[in-house]
Amino acid sequence: MTAQDRGNNHADSELLDLADQKLIRDPFTSYTPIREREQMVRGGIPGVDPMWVATRHDDIRTIMSGAHFTIDAKTAPGGPVAHRTEQTWQARGMYAEHEKYLRAGIFDSDGSDHRRLRGLVTAAFSPRRVAALRPRIKAIATQLLDRLPEHAEDGVVDLIEHFARPLPITVICELIAVPEADRERWRARSATLTAGVCGDELGDALAGMVDDAHALVELHSTHPGSDLVSELLAPHHRDRLSTDELVALITNLVVAGHITTVNLISNSTEALLTHPDQLTLLREDPTLMPHAVDELMRYCGPVVRALPRYATCDTTVGGTPVRTGEAVLPIVSAANRDPAVFAEPDRLDLTRTRHSREPHLGFGHGVHRCLGAHLAQEETAIALTELLARVPELRLATDPRDLQRGSNPVNWHLKALPVRL
Repeated sequence: MTAQDRGNNHADSELLDLADQKLIRDPFTSYTPIREREQMVRGGIPGVDPMWVATRHDDIRTIMSGAHFTIDAKTAPGGPVAHRTEQTWQARGMYAEHEKYLRAGIFDSDGSDHRRLRGLVTAAFSPRRVAALRPRIKAIATQLLDRLPEHAEDGVVDLIEHFARPLPITVICELIAVPEADRERWRARSATLTAGVCGDELGDALAGMVDDAHALVELHSTHPGSDLVSELLAPHHRDRLSTDELVALITNLVVAGHITTVNLISNSTEALLTHPDQLTLLREDPTLMPHAVDELMRYCGPVVRALPRYATCDTTVGGTPVRTGEAVLPIVSAANRDPAVFAEPDRLDLTRTRHSREPHLGFGHGVHRCLGAHLAQEETAIALTELLARVPELRLATDPRDLQRGSNPVNWHLKALPVRL
């Protein structure tokens, strides 16, 4: 614990336990009493220094705007400041030799480093480039749906295992040209990293993914193609990107570039099947789909919390004084149900954004807004469109109360989604 953090001990006698299973199982309404307080609360995770916990929509927009906060702990004044993300991965089982890839990653950089790294890959995820991918995404979805009955037992199939998961991992692997024979290994390791496991299981999965990313860089260095990695290895980019940064970028793109979409597709399907009025509305008006995806990301989006931010000066968030170097953890799922911004926030309304542009924070805000937001929205829209068209009698194969959620406190996700075709 740093000297700056020790100064907060008087405020940390009763920390909110961010690993509380109630918060993990239902991050949308369980944070309501905390959001209704006059000031932010302090929260803790085993092995991680305490942080302020932000749950209000306007407060989180302020934090993410970047005016008085940075996402890069090493640039926060008054250091050394404990890097909460690094501490979290260390506590979960990350091996020491892989810490450098966190520091080299696009998600934990700010300022000129972030602009440089993001600028190298922004074009690959632009609305125009994503629109060009639509035929391929639809073809992959169609192929998976064609094979869905083969995986069913008595008409029941796990939609995550056989549709929601393979669709986005195939898309991202094609973007960076992972050899087809290796894709199942990449998928399995990525699933492990986001499942909430700890210890050697997580450490080994991260080590394996880093090794695979190094091998991919070597492959495309000697056999360049038309993929994103080959583009980043081109001479006009290569002198702007270290090998560690490229490996970190590949790892981040694969993990973050598909897991949000996997969980958004499965969470959305479950939400639609348990809200038949909204499902009927969508079936009757397919043009509603873009609005539906936006509302589903607000209502049941998988992103529980964003990366911590660190105050670059003494400031105030809402009614809470935050001192230089202190960390603030944004709880996105709580912000997306904030009644100060969203009318009837606990109600799923697929027409919500057709009538207004209340900005949810499911993809973040500001310069760190999710790089792959357009791709995730497009994949989810295509997945839901094709699924509902191809399986008109789709329904849950179990009581919704019996569906099991994963233990990852960062990603709200189902372990399985059994449906009847």
